[in-house]
Amino acid sequence: MKFSQRKYILLLFIGITITLILNLGQAYSIWYLSQDALLASRWATMLLLVGYAFRKKALTTWILVSMVIGAEFGHDVPTVAIHLNLFSKIFLNMVKTIIAPLLFATLVVGIAGHSNLRQVGRMGWKSIVYFEIVSTIALFIGLLAINISKAGVGVIIPSNMDQTGIPTVKGQTFEEIILHIFPENIAKAIYEGQMLQIVVFSIIFGIAVAMLKDQHRNRMVHFAESLSETMFKFTNLVMYMAPVAVFAAIAYSVGHMGISILSNLVQLLATLYIALIAFLLLVLLPVALFLKIPIRNFIRAVSEPVTIAFATTSSESALPVAMNAMEKFGVPRKIVAFVMPTGYSFNLDGTTLYLSLATIFVAQVAGIDLSIDRQLLIVFTLMLTSKGVAGVPRASLVILLGTAASFGLPVWPIFIILGIDELMDMARTAMNVIGNCLATAVIARWEGEFDENAAKNFTPE
Repeated sequence: MKFSQRKYILLLFIGITITLILNLGQAYSIWYLSQDALLASRWATMLLLVGYAFRKKALTTWILVSMVIGAEFGHDVPTVAIHLNLFSKIFLNMVKTIIAPLLFATLVVGIAGHSNLRQVGRMGWKSIVYFEIVSTIALFIGLLAINISKAGVGVIIPSNMDQTGIPTVKGQTFEEIILHIFPENIAKAIYEGQMLQIVVFSIIFGIAVAMLKDQHRNRMVHFAESLSETMFKFTNLVMYMAPVAVFAAIAYSVGHMGISILSNLVQLLATLYIALIAFLLLVLLPVALFLKIPIRNFIRAVSEPVTIAFATTSSESALPVAMNAMEKFGVPRKIVAFVMPTGYSFNLDGTTLYLSLATIFVAQVAGIDLSIDRQLLIVFTLMLTSKGVAGVPRASLVILLGTAASFGLPVWPIFIILGIDELMDMARTAMNVIGNCLATAVIARWEGEFDENAAKNFTPE
């Protein structure tokens, strides 16, 4: 007999419930079952999830199911799981090949295709104002959260703490930060993945194209339009690999970290997650409600890029699909093309919140009592230095090291954070993507170009 969708969901719910009861009962010594029986119950549920994904035929569903199966595989077969990171790295490499041509093409079309340089300037200052306000609030929420929880006070330092793998970083001067924005060589910027430099080059190039005579401008705009459409199709092809990459990334994380890593640092992890949830509910949600952005459909639009970012710990991996999703959500391509890549350097809300939290955590672990004015100085410094964080895994570690060096804080407490940095990176990266997706809708509404009908009728592929 063929199951209806409703019946299958009921079967899946029953299977998950039974599996949870059996495994939780074993964990709390209510009963004692063989490990083989528990393993069989979990994998039977995994098969039901796979069946559900086949029935839904949606990429987002496959990605979410892959996360669950990856966590189970990493827990059950860690010796194999630790070698699966190859697949997630392949996926990240393929996505990185998309970034530069996609940003270049969409920005050139957005600027030169409309020949409205005044709007480009207007979007620029509006974006910067919005980014600065929101990311500054994120910094203060992180500062408040760590001062309330005091997660670094009383942390026991492992005697065998591994002190390898952290690069030596010196504090950047203000001049170095500004200079780093402008590319000396566009090929070098593309090779190093310097997103902000690519954006600056593309904006200036687009302005130059807009100033050409119609004959030459039209040729360049048509080329950029064709390149843009090609890169979106390229993105669609690469996204077919996303479930495999997500499975591999989660399996690797669980396989090489295990569950025990949380025991000593659960307070720091909880502080970050609670602070991020507070930022989401107290800042981003009110912004969306005030601007009358359809919340339910916005969640559906960002679910796929956020899931990819969470699993791969890379904002960059979610950029192409996030741009595509927000365009379908009703944000014009010219606004998506300008705001989102710019936000990846100026509006990483999750990362900025984490940086203020982690910096004070370092001082707490080292037993250094920072005065309020000293903490505020650190926050205002991070307002500048955090703007150069790339949307790639663990880039915030470099900024954290630079901040510690600038304020005379010891580096050794950062080794403690490394143990759970991947779990923290998942949450802050997901928040980065949510914040930037919302920013495109905010600027579109501000510009009076938000498509209400597209947003209300949005359906994920």
